[in-house]
Amino acid sequence: MAMTRNTLTVTDNRTGKTYEIPIENNTIRATDLRQIKVSEDDFGLMSYDPAYLNTASCKSSITYIDGDKGILEYRGYPIEQLAEQSSYLEVAYLLLYGELPSKERLAWWEYRISRHLFLHNSLVELIQAFRYDAHPMGILISSVAAMSTLYPEAKNIHDPAVREKQIWRIIGQIPTIAAFAYRHRIGRPFNLPDSSLSYTANLLYMMDYMNQREYEVNPVLAKALDVLFILHADHEQNCSTSVMRSVGSSHADPYNALAAAAAALYGPLHGGANEAVLRMLQQIGHPKNVPAFIERVKKGEMRLMGFGHRVYKNYDPRAKIIRKIAHEVFAATAANPLLDVAMELERTALEDEYFISRKLYPNVDFYSGLIYQALRFPIEYFPFLFAIPRASGWLAQWIEMLEDPEQKITRPRQVYVGPQRRDYVPIDQR
Repeated sequence: MAMTRNTLTVTDNRTGKTYEIPIENNTIRATDLRQIKVSEDDFGLMSYDPAYLNTASCKSSITYIDGDKGILEYRGYPIEQLAEQSSYLEVAYLLLYGELPSKERLAWWEYRISRHLFLHNSLVELIQAFRYDAHPMGILISSVAAMSTLYPEAKNIHDPAVREKQIWRIIGQIPTIAAFAYRHRIGRPFNLPDSSLSYTANLLYMMDYMNQREYEVNPVLAKALDVLFILHADHEQNCSTSVMRSVGSSHADPYNALAAAAAALYGPLHGGANEAVLRMLQQIGHPKNVPAFIERVKKGEMRLMGFGHRVYKNYDPRAKIIRKIAHEVFAATAANPLLDVAMELERTALEDEYFISRKLYPNVDFYSGLIYQALRFPIEYFPFLFAIPRASGWLAQWIEMLEDPEQKITRPRQVYVGPQRRDYVPIDQR
């Protein structure tokens, strides 16, 4: 029996030539295809992969996903354990530094972030300059990009101490930008951050506080938001993360790279998915309307939002955690009739052969929108609530990209399908 070799043998039927291409980590290098040519002046073979459905752009040690088995791990730790036992800031530390912090180190980290909750006065003025009905994601993208003008030293991306300072600023200030954008929209004065509160409790305080003497953030709600932040902290090479790496690969400062990533998240196919779920549930209106809706989905007349995932071909591991949190939040807030619709929709779909055979299970967006609504966040804030925790994942990916010697400026190839060479015709002869 021949010894197995970790290579791929390719025969080019155009020339009859055979090539041996090494396989590493279950991948071949696309540039190894370049040696496959018809003639010497031929460019060589390229792989064509719109939307990068089967192309790895990097090696990463941050997030591991096995979609078929429904596994999500940060730095090797299962998402279920982190959601149950950790806090968002501890998870952010894990993503950025590679290991869980000691007690002293966690206290240091939480203190560093708490020192960077306050916005520069110029940034406050910028937020106030927006129209009262400006979309919060527009405010976020503009504000983060503007931070690069307030902290110009951020351009020094190869200095680890400078990089670390910008990370503290971004993670500290993004919730404050969110709260100020919200208060600006409802025409209320801004609440300055309270560094004695937890990361998520402080966000809720800045958004809600109306100078009540006995005011207290509901701990159930702060904890629910914290778990949601853990679940959204990173998710491998999705659209916004690849934008963060792509813009970062030109050695732009982290603020501009993160503003670009947030712009990618703004799109309804990415950060707006849970908004689409709520609109669908509102459209169904009542549990009794679920069977008719399901029939329309099967006929291709309607789309079932919040079910299925390009990566997970099993139950999204985040959805199991969030389902439990959802019920805790609903118990602590006013009843939400949409929850009954959601539960009936989930039950019906999970028992229906049509959805089972297609592996369409509820994903994280199915529940997160309901929770955000129970927390009284307006629908247009949902992508912002995604961006706040994802900042730590984006920054971890950005650092990994900068320190990876194999990474260069991103420059995908194209397949040219335009006209062949032709000569310019003067305007009066056209």
